[in-house]
Amino acid sequence: MPTELRFSSSDSELSLPVASVAAPSLLAAQWCARRGWPVHPLAPGHKTPAGNCSNCRENVHAPSDCPCLPAGRWCHSFYAATLNQRRIQQWWGNNPELGIGVSCGPAGLVVIDIDAHEAEPPARDRILPGIPIGDQVDLTGLATGFHTLAVLAALRGQNSPAEDNTTLRVRTPSGGLHVWYRATGNRQWLSSVGSTPGRALAWQVDIRAHGSYIVAPGTTTHHGTYTPLGETREPAALPLWLAQELDRTGHLPAPSIPAPRPVPPRAQQAVLAAGGGRQTAGNTLAAILAPVEACGQVAEGAGFSDALNRAAFTLGGLIAAGRLSPEAEQALKDTAAAARPGQDMRIQQIIRSGLAAGMQRPLQASGRGQ
Repeated sequence: MPTELRFSSSDSELSLPVASVAAPSLLAAQWCARRGWPVHPLAPGHKTPAGNCSNCRENVHAPSDCPCLPAGRWCHSFYAATLNQRRIQQWWGNNPELGIGVSCGPAGLVVIDIDAHEAEPPARDRILPGIPIGDQVDLTGLATGFHTLAVLAALRGQNSPAEDNTTLRVRTPSGGLHVWYRATGNRQWLSSVGSTPGRALAWQVDIRAHGSYIVAPGTTTHHGTYTPLGETREPAALPLWLAQELDRTGHLPAPSIPAPRPVPPRAQQAVLAAGGGRQTAGNTLAAILAPVEACGQVAEGAGFSDALNRAAFTLGGLIAAGRLSPEAEQALKDTAAAARPGQDMRIQQIIRSGLAAGMQRPLQASGRGQ
């Protein structure tokens, strides 16, 4: 057991002989479980889960249907993770060569997994997904997850999580780093890998949360030991700016994101009224409403105020030019209210201001003059 992660017999909740608690793997597993982090075995010398039993390997089935788990056996990776100290004593007491995995979701953990595998960066749009990096930016020297995370932090005016000594940080045998945080606000963050299409934070930066596990500090593999840095042994709360970045990059589960809302009936009626039965006017109004409606597909943010202000300004200009009828204002109000329920006063203020400004700038159709 490395000196940076000290376990003694007094750490154990079980009254066991000193010889029984001498195995570093058992002590580490007990230490994690006492912090509310469910643990499961890793294959000896490896960072991968211990293999399923022969019956589970031969007969494919869902973890929820596995007879091993109710019986206290460890099949199915992190689905077997437990806080039961007697089971932990049985698993690691009898098999001290096993490593320790922590199931991140049930533990309420979000771990930033920074890789240090020097390599050529991918396409610029995949280095920091969602953040364009122009050709004029010199990427010389950018080769690891430490670099990409530092760039992201710098863009947000923050220090890199790799330097955050207020939380548990664990050096990996390959030279990477695990930065452990506690999830707050009952948010169930999802995992991701590097800069793969879809949910991703940064190239060579993985997120370990719901649906994945993390190697526990103190675990030793054939390549070395997962060693805590500094004196901090507890995860700090996930910083707000990192939570915002995870939200931006799709790390919230779909059930927490409101489904796209249809245009309310009153708004549909207003579209018809505004267009006077003309398909062109109806299409124009639908195009104006679309960005505001799209904001309803995310729980917060998404530039709602700006989208609504632009829509109101454009609507005001078209109404002033006689290209849409005043009833179109109601369509915008209803669409905005559907996107952000309970924010009527804010919505009215933004629309009133945008419409007034737009009315001063009539928007004539191309070829009809200004």
